[in-house]
Amino acid sequence: MTKTRLLLAEDDQLLAALLSFRLKKAGYEVIQCVDGKEMKEQLSLKLPDVIVSDIMMPYFSGIELVDYVRKELASDIPIIIISSAGNEANVLSAFELGANDFLSKPVSPSELLVRLQREMSKR
Repeated sequence: MTKTRLLLAEDDQLLAALLSFRLKKAGYEVIQCVDGKEMKEQLSLKLPDVIVSDIMMPYFSGIELVDYVRKELASDIPIIIISSAGNEANVLSAFELGANDFLSKPVSPSELLVRLQREMSKR
């Protein structure tokens, strides 16, 4: 059985390390990116099964990511957005562009895992 490939885009290194550790422990293959530029490069190499991305990142925001994946790549990959900027405008923008879910920081790794399982069970 192949592992679920998860692209994690988070510029906060401590949070990225914590989430990556928990996701790997749960059986995910995690591809970690520190900014939008690296994230876009990873997407051009091989599409993951699911994406977890911060909204506020250098070079390419999580909102731009959702737009890029849905329009440019024409993909329905599940996308979960996480952000400390959980204001209504950001949440609505993410959902309007096609994000599947939204979590406000601080992110509970356990809650993220439950939401990922829910998204992956729909596929």
